[in-house]
Amino acid sequence: MDLKKTVLGIELGSTRIKAVLIDENHRPLASGDYEWENQLVNGVWTYAMEDVHAGLRSCFAALKADVRSKLGQELTTVGAMGVSAMMHGYLPFDKDGRQLAEFRTWRNTITGPAAEKLTELFGFNIPQRWSIAHFYQAILNGEAHVKDVAFLTTLAGYIHWRLTGSKVMGVGEASGMFPIDSAALDYNEEMVQKCNALTGLDLRSILPRVLTAGESGGTLTAEGAAFLDPDGTLLPGIPVAPCEGDAGTGMAATNSVRVRTGNVSAGTSDFAMIVTEKPLGIHREIDMVTTPDGAAVAMVHCNNCTSDINAWVNLFSEFAEAIGAGQDRGALFTLLFRKALEGDADCGGLLSYNYFSGEGVTDLDEGRPVFARTPDARFTLANFMRTHLLSALATLKIGLDILTGQEKVTIDKLYGHGGFFKTPEVGQRMLSAAVGAPVSVMETAGEGGPYGMALLGAYMLWKEPGETLADYLDNKVFAGARSVTLSAAPQEIEGFNAFLARYKKALAVEKAAVETM
Repeated sequence: MDLKKTVLGIELGSTRIKAVLIDENHRPLASGDYEWENQLVNGVWTYAMEDVHAGLRSCFAALKADVRSKLGQELTTVGAMGVSAMMHGYLPFDKDGRQLAEFRTWRNTITGPAAEKLTELFGFNIPQRWSIAHFYQAILNGEAHVKDVAFLTTLAGYIHWRLTGSKVMGVGEASGMFPIDSAALDYNEEMVQKCNALTGLDLRSILPRVLTAGESGGTLTAEGAAFLDPDGTLLPGIPVAPCEGDAGTGMAATNSVRVRTGNVSAGTSDFAMIVTEKPLGIHREIDMVTTPDGAAVAMVHCNNCTSDINAWVNLFSEFAEAIGAGQDRGALFTLLFRKALEGDADCGGLLSYNYFSGEGVTDLDEGRPVFARTPDARFTLANFMRTHLLSALATLKIGLDILTGQEKVTIDKLYGHGGFFKTPEVGQRMLSAAVGAPVSVMETAGEGGPYGMALLGAYMLWKEPGETLADYLDNKVFAGARSVTLSAAPQEIEGFNAFLARYKKALAVEKAAVETM
């Protein structure tokens, strides 16, 4: 096969690093992955940089092996490539490229004073997980390393820098560092000046340069090729698309970059992205970010989604092993997800809070997973699983209600992607019950972010002059794509609303758990 007619997308997600290779028809050819998990170290959610490097190389090695198996050839080059990762967080470096502080991920809720001050200063919501909130909080904390910061970036920006030597990033990823002016396709200059006056620093000198989808993000250097592939098989010179965050790649992977389209990504965290046609008011529950080509997007981001589900499935897996009936983990997930469809629409009186970490939407700086029930609740396996699936969407629903209720945002179509939707129908039906609208899942939904990153690389490589990202996705990628659309039954919608009312009323239980455990 002519490898110059392939594109590689890599994404460093919360629990998995994955690489996907697509062909010129945008079909997945091969993949590789590596499982990992963040750690809570001294009160900070982080990944060690050694694990970032080792995981990325292991993922790429797995991709090479898959290419060798499926195509019968070595992966020496591709037509284009791109890297994505979890948005937000804090990675500061000095002028010599030395990392100055631990990588502080999106999951941290330790920047409350900074986020509040910046939101007031800008007249624009700055969530706690944004890079500028982390940076200003470090200043407020008097952290010694701040005086040496010469470059501030995200995980995707760091890997892109290592691969290309270029301190740049896509506009969607940049919009999780600092507010973006969608007309200028750059950081909001008025807010930059306000931040400079507040901090006494030249912010633009330390932030990555902003690029949009379709522009060149540089080329793979010899050092970058050796960094990714220590075996030396991969050759330098490959064009590299601007790096993007998992929100942007999710929009590309679900063809949700036009106004009034939206998608929900559900994995370790879950978030809804709705491309808006008008300015919105300031809501601490709503982030304003952008598509990979710079259009304004309202984002409802929740720190917690499937971690608690995974923990319970692991417990069931242990039980199965203990009785000598060990189960394949993927099959066990499918069995338990399907069981949830048999549960009562309102979960029969059961309740859970899936908060492994703090949750900004519900004003919690820390989390404690809690499962609770009343003595007369219908405590069945089906209700138990349904409770955890609805709990994974409850906080998202609280934020979405602000968009559709208070802001009157119209959503023409909503797509789901991520691990929550791997079992056909189940997660899709639960989300439809939550939003009260049809939900579509594409056949490529399981590929998720790395597939979206590969599509952004393909757009850079193969777009026609003047062809927009939305047109490219509509006409060349998804024109014949197969998807499944489901709508929850009225009683399922009523059941979710009843569950949510109980969930909101009992939030004091979760707050008490944080205070006392």
